[in-house]
Amino acid sequence: QVQLVESGGGLVQPGGSLRLSCAASGSGFTIYAMGWHRQAPGKQRELVARITRGGSTNYADSVKGRFTISRDNAKNTIYLQMNSLKPEDTAVYYCNGLVGGNYYWGQGTQVTVSS
Repeated sequence: QVQLVESGGGLVQPGGSLRLSCAASGSGFTIYAMGWHRQAPGKQRELVARITRGGSTNYADSVKGRFTISRDNAKNTIYLQMNSLKPEDTAVYYCNGLVGGNYYWGQGTQVTVSS
């Protein structure tokens, strides 16, 4: 059983920064691609950024140049460094991981950008 736990969300002013973490727990598995998604009220969940086990990344156009995804394979953990945050970045952020052909999701962490 794979469990993903996000942390690091909170309230930040526009222009500020936050760093999200997502740690995978369990045993006997290899996580391939991992990613961050977000869902704002009344909107569909959207991909923010993803990273392969080898370190290849891709980002949503709306966050390019502001967000950076990284990964520590030894710790089965990914991070999302979010800079120059905007009110439209407000959402619940979820991480997911691909294990054995199945996607596993975390419970989400709230990010609120407001003055």
